[in-house]
Amino acid sequence: MARVGSGPELAAALLLMLGFPCVMLAAIIPSLWFFAVAVAVTYAADQFLHQRSSYLINRLAKVRAGLSIRFLVRQLLLVLLLSRMGFAEEPVFYVTVACLLGFYGLQAPHGAMVTLIRLRRKLPVVTRNVDLSRVRIPDAPPRPLLDRSAEKMLHLDVFSFIGVLIAIGTDRTVFAYAGLGLTLLLAVVYLALLVPHLRPGRLVPPPDKVLAGVDAWLREYKPTVMLYFSGSRESAYQVNMWLDTMAKIDGRPLIVLRERNIVPQLGATSVPVICVPGGVHLMNLDLSTVRVALYAANVGKNIHMLRVPTMKHVFIGHGDSDKLASVNPYSKVYDEVWTAGRAGRDRYALADVGVRGEDIVEVGRPQLAPIRAWTGGPQKPIPTVLYAPTWEGWDDNPGNTSLLLAGENIVERLLNAEQPIRLIYKPHPFTGTRSAEAKAVDARIRALVEAAAAARAVDPRWTAEAEADAADHAAARLVLERAEARLAELSGVSKAGGDEAEEARDSVADPAREAEIMRLKDEWNAAYWRSFGWWEHRVITGPEPRLYDCFNESDGMVSDISSVVSDYIASGKPYAVTDSAGLGEAEFRRQNTAVRAAVILSNSAAELDELLAAVADGAADTRAEARRELKEYLLGPDEPTSLQQFDAAVQALAAKAEARNLALQQRLAGPEQAPGLDDSPVGDTAVGG
Repeated sequence: MARVGSGPELAAALLLMLGFPCVMLAAIIPSLWFFAVAVAVTYAADQFLHQRSSYLINRLAKVRAGLSIRFLVRQLLLVLLLSRMGFAEEPVFYVTVACLLGFYGLQAPHGAMVTLIRLRRKLPVVTRNVDLSRVRIPDAPPRPLLDRSAEKMLHLDVFSFIGVLIAIGTDRTVFAYAGLGLTLLLAVVYLALLVPHLRPGRLVPPPDKVLAGVDAWLREYKPTVMLYFSGSRESAYQVNMWLDTMAKIDGRPLIVLRERNIVPQLGATSVPVICVPGGVHLMNLDLSTVRVALYAANVGKNIHMLRVPTMKHVFIGHGDSDKLASVNPYSKVYDEVWTAGRAGRDRYALADVGVRGEDIVEVGRPQLAPIRAWTGGPQKPIPTVLYAPTWEGWDDNPGNTSLLLAGENIVERLLNAEQPIRLIYKPHPFTGTRSAEAKAVDARIRALVEAAAAARAVDPRWTAEAEADAADHAAARLVLERAEARLAELSGVSKAGGDEAEEARDSVADPAREAEIMRLKDEWNAAYWRSFGWWEHRVITGPEPRLYDCFNESDGMVSDISSVVSDYIASGKPYAVTDSAGLGEAEFRRQNTAVRAAVILSNSAAELDELLAAVADGAADTRAEARRELKEYLLGPDEPTSLQQFDAAVQALAAKAEARNLALQQRLAGPEQAPGLDDSPVGDTAVGG
């Protein structure tokens, strides 16, 4: 019911819920020591839940039991304790009431100042690698002043509690006066520290000046190709997979985002990034030099850019699979749809959703370059099998994911295989976001893998290996620590101050820094796999290690109908796909191109033996030739490279956009010379709008 995320959070939630009735009971009895302990418990539980950003904290605010109310209730119960302990007619009682009311009254100006500073420090756009020197952006206030400011202000009442409780216990009211005075003094000091940051010189310029500065930079940079993305925080991987490609194509690339919470999740890149949350601001941004706009997801906010006729619009997606999402009828709105290989073209033709064959261009998958090809056998003394199921999707179609019906069977069979293997479990980032059942199954699978890993840690078959490799593992962990520390330094994580505006001001393109980040990530990845045994089962979540790194570490994979399967085919390694919907092997292969060279699993996963035999011994692999043929069909030829194909498609479409614009100029101008289109912002280029 509390929707907490862990056992400690649940314990803290229970202590918080039970603590307040105990505080009230202690005040009524009255019992000084009971009161003091109960108050301390509520403070500690409250603080713990805030540090964990617990869901319960938000729910309490929704039911009128928010942070301020909880502190006010505690203060009222302190007054009640004073009264019940016989101080109702003493001056200290009235002073306590007056001081606590005064302290509570100071919350309003404090909240107003913090809110105003945050609002006036908020830019209408968020940028990375964009020169904003034309816009005067002062330094951000010290982080401690604004970070969790309400909690810090309210917790100043702890001095009042300490002073009053000591006064009650010793019958010396001077302690109460000292504690109350210290609370008020610190609150006033806090307000005084905020005042200088309200001066106009410490706030960012108005939105129109900031946008004018961004437009001036755009006119100077003259971007030619743009990656446009809108989505949730969890979907950042969909844009991150294209960063390296954007950095390598010819022209002047630009990345345009629509949600602020995507920016902190963005990977390292030297490509300029502009996040424009407001639709009106986006429509008035000067993107008149952009000739090709690339879209990684089909979302509603795409319409804000699709309305611009001076550029050509292309759906590139964030994966190539046999899912229905890969043939979305919405794709008709784009000038072209780019697929990896012939399979994508055939998929649209079969779906008959209105995407014309002449609008489909095969460009390969540039992101797959880091995937290493199969060597024909296991890389380690025992094979490694990756289980990478997709998420449950937006509906309850049983074919969406193998987790619900087959996940535990797959994991148990792999963990209990006759010939030992190592299992890597990497669930989709969206797993459990919609389905509580999928979230529960995911948790049980993690527990199975972790229990199996713990069992191996004490199994005599593996302890000797662990002892022999202990020095190498320790050395790898040192490399991990050094790489993580340097990456944190380069990404600004260790920076004590700064806010969104300051980061936008200070973030400039630095290819050398980006190259070092990429080197450190590769170093971190190599050290990560060396930091534990090649026999150790592993649960991997989060962005690191990357999915393709897991591909390279594995000798075979089990997955579902998703782009993960199509990407894995680039490795040439054996793989299995689960027919969770129970279509039957023949029908499943007919409907899903990517499984034509796969081992097909039923929900019982009884067919896993064929996959395990193939990954253990290349001579037992009967599907190698079928995988090679399928690879070219799904992902296109190896030559020219995918990056060359992609770049050529960008340049060809840019030429079409330029030709269209020149032709329109001539038609509109008639016998007179047409004005240049490049002088108009996005909001002024739409025809008929």
